[in-house]
Amino acid sequence: MSHLVFFEKPGCGGNARQRAALQAAGHTLERRNLLTAHWTAEALFAFLAPLPVPQWFNRAAPRIKSGEVVPEALDAEAALALLIAEPLLIRRPLMLNTADGSRMVGFDTAAVTAWIGLEPSAQRPSSLEGCASPTPSCTTPTGGQHAHV
Repeated sequence: MSHLVFFEKPGCGGNARQRAALQAAGHTLERRNLLTAHWTAEALFAFLAPLPVPQWFNRAAPRIKSGEVVPEALDAEAALALLIAEPLLIRRPLMLNTADGSRMVGFDTAAVTAWIGLEPSAQRPSSLEGCASPTPSCTTPTGGQHAHV
């Protein structure tokens, strides 16, 4: 099984379900606070580079839901600067496989299964991304550990 660095938003129910699915499959997690990590452009881009810019963003973030931030209108440089300035906008979780350095953004169960494997019961929903029912804990930043990236 894999050991993952799991960048999450503490208190997020979606991240809790994702962690449970990974742990049920036998993976171990080193949890880090996505919101307080000291991101550099290079470190964050290492996760995001394979994806189109709009897929870098957390669609449940208040500024995106309100239309204040439109990911489709941003180029990579502007998007990266915005994500570093406002980590709540980063699509989560960000996961790093410590064995081979591979990375993943978000939690599409089929993609995670292909990447590192999940238990069949965890594969039922097509995605475990986002909050099941948005609550203040899913949209409001919370404290936590600092991760040095």
